[in-house]
Amino acid sequence: MTAESWREGPPKAAGIAWALLALNTLGSTGAETVIPIPRSLIQMATMGALVVAFLLALALNPELLVRRSAFVFLITLLLVPSLISSIALEVGVGALFRCGRLALFTATLWLLSRWWDGSLSFVRHHIRMYFAVLVLVAAGLAVSPGTAMPEYYGGRLVGALWPLTPPQIGQYAAIVIGLTALLLLGRRTTAASAATVIVPSLVLLAMTHTRTATLGLLIGLALAIGSLVLTSAAARRLFAWAVLCAVVAAVVFSSALREWFLRGQSQENFTNLTGRAKVWDALLSSPRTLQEQVFGTGLGDKSFDGLPIDNSWLAVYDEQGLVGVVIVAAVLLVLGGVALLRPPSLPRACAIFLISYCGLSSYTEVGLGDASAYLLHLTLAASLLAVPAATTTGATTEAAAADAVPVPRRTRR
Repeated sequence: MTAESWREGPPKAAGIAWALLALNTLGSTGAETVIPIPRSLIQMATMGALVVAFLLALALNPELLVRRSAFVFLITLLLVPSLISSIALEVGVGALFRCGRLALFTATLWLLSRWWDGSLSFVRHHIRMYFAVLVLVAAGLAVSPGTAMPEYYGGRLVGALWPLTPPQIGQYAAIVIGLTALLLLGRRTTAASAATVIVPSLVLLAMTHTRTATLGLLIGLALAIGSLVLTSAAARRLFAWAVLCAVVAAVVFSSALREWFLRGQSQENFTNLTGRAKVWDALLSSPRTLQEQVFGTGLGDKSFDGLPIDNSWLAVYDEQGLVGVVIVAAVLLVLGGVALLRPPSLPRACAIFLISYCGLSSYTEVGLGDASAYLLHLTLAASLLAVPAATTTGATTEAAAADAVPVPRRTRR
């Protein structure tokens, strides 16, 4: 890709393809909606979005120009254990369908990689898409509060117009809040625009009572802002204020925070991770053949004996075996290593936030081994860590200067 094409940035249609990939990851199961939507219809919509995204990316990139990406290569490599284990059809014909979905998802990423230049273009597409989902959730809450906060979910916020679970809504809200806050810190958006996105997203996050998303947001932002403290006075001030506010909140609102965090559960249930540990123990103690240990049992619905696994590593082990676990670990290690080697900048901070959030969430959420929102978050991180394709040193310097966080100049006295 030439320096001129870099300056133009990705076309608007590439953003549409990115939004369609996000739509594909919304899933087809979840809470009851105000108007019951057949699961088959939702699957047609999500899979149709993936097909359209692939065709759109192909139309935008007919020359099949792609960037060399260790991340996408590893995701492509993940198809090998997925296919080997799924061909046996231990989990049904749906396993091959999920393999095809992952292959199409990966192919679309290859086609879009042409426009990965370390800029913030895809960050804005990411925020817009998931904030649109949050607007849909808020609309469902306004239309039918009872359906949006049902008793069978303990009064936690769900999707009343589209079947979304509390962890999904919490994840989308946390990602939107974190990325928007970093854009504000880097002076890439106004305070008014950021508040329009962050404030309602925070309200929805609180209503989901999702501990994983909340902790991921706080820890991810702390690491991201910490990566900027040496080069940004604004980051240093924000980091200091955040630490001070956290200490005050821990002292003054300790009982309220503890009550919110426990969600009315007993100490034993909380320690058992809401029953997750029992499923994990049963999965690990289940007898497996050597092939199942190495390659897994095939891509399924991330459940074991009808119960959700709720752990990315165990889900990958169950479906793609030890080979899949090694590949997924390599994905996070490669992204984390590249992020540490990059000089401080706003794109690097956004990438650190996304990588740390997905890494922390992998303990109680699934998705790292299949086409999912978590995989799309990591893809965004990979695009932010890409080196701008420029033919001249001046263009590369210009790209680095454009993405650097502004540092106030000191005047000599």
